[in-house]
Amino acid sequence: MAKNKNHIPFNWPYMTGKELYCIAEAHFNGRLAGDGPFTERCHKWLEARTGCSRALLTHSCTAALEMTALLLELKAGDEVIMPSYTFVSTANAFVLRGATPVFVDVREDTLNIDEGLIEEAVSPRTRAIIAVHYAGVGCEMDTITQIAATNGLKVIEDAAQGVMATYKGRALGSIGHLGAYSFHETKNLISGEGGALLVNSHDLIGMAEIYREKGTDRSRFFRGEVDKYTWQAVGSSYLPGELVAAFLWAQFEEADRITATRLEAWERYHELFEPFESGEYLRRPIVPAECRHNAHMYYILLPPRVDRQIVLSEMRRRGVSAIFHYVPLHSSPAGLRYCRTSGELPVTDSVSRRLIRLPLWMGISYEQQVRVVETLAGVIKDNLS
Repeated sequence: MAKNKNHIPFNWPYMTGKELYCIAEAHFNGRLAGDGPFTERCHKWLEARTGCSRALLTHSCTAALEMTALLLELKAGDEVIMPSYTFVSTANAFVLRGATPVFVDVREDTLNIDEGLIEEAVSPRTRAIIAVHYAGVGCEMDTITQIAATNGLKVIEDAAQGVMATYKGRALGSIGHLGAYSFHETKNLISGEGGALLVNSHDLIGMAEIYREKGTDRSRFFRGEVDKYTWQAVGSSYLPGELVAAFLWAQFEEADRITATRLEAWERYHELFEPFESGEYLRRPIVPAECRHNAHMYYILLPPRVDRQIVLSEMRRRGVSAIFHYVPLHSSPAGLRYCRTSGELPVTDSVSRRLIRLPLWMGISYEQQVRVVETLAGVIKDNLS
């Protein structure tokens, strides 16, 4: 728990109590490098829980996204369509292969990519649509996959925030051709750093294994399918060590309980903030009926006339750590250099100035949440008066 009991941190990494035991078992097994028994357990768990054709642990979600760009065989001149309101890795993975991210605006309700704007962004150079599931709330995947099928495009799901969440009963990350998860310490299920690639197109499995293993067919060798492994293609070392997988396995074993507990905290925030939304002091998150979210984060949107920096500074002074989120990629130096936009992005520009993420972690108490709500509401009222 945080050292200063009067301070409410934005995040506090959760341990189930089994992580050190699993790490000790991995050491006892004499296997600390990647793809040991715990890695295989994690692979099987992910495949069972998501229904993907093949799950592969990676050392980060960034690595998993880079693998999707390799699997698409992207090159200079190719384009991929994505939202600007996302983490830099979503774009970086494709820029590294020479492709150009094309940004479209997000929806006002979910802050996910506006599926109604995708088709007009498609050009003869477009190769893929990147669906980023913001806050663990699914994008409108039926429309996105239909647009992709009509135009011969691939769909990549950046489900970094989407573990244990679904769209129309299907796990986020398992709906497009490829998906990527994050197990960073700020996520729901954690391993410090870490991620996973979900391969949903069976014909991509073989190359995914090769790219992940430094461009070799080492995975086939260990399955006894070849008598030696050799360099087959470009690739890199994308797999995590076995100790990371051991830590993650302890989290996977408690995944349902962790998700349920976070959802309870999320619902408490939602109920506590209802009067303030009714009074037009803020806007709460919106979750469509077809989406089952995972309580990855709780955020609010400030009224346009309230200065977010003043609100955040005053909350910090009162002992509550709340933070903003993304600086839109289209307005960043690298975004201006490597990417382009399709049309105006007014919603992206607006929400990026108004959004505040609130403390949400395993173990946050009702009393702490009440204090967060009262502090934020008080600061907003002071700024509106």
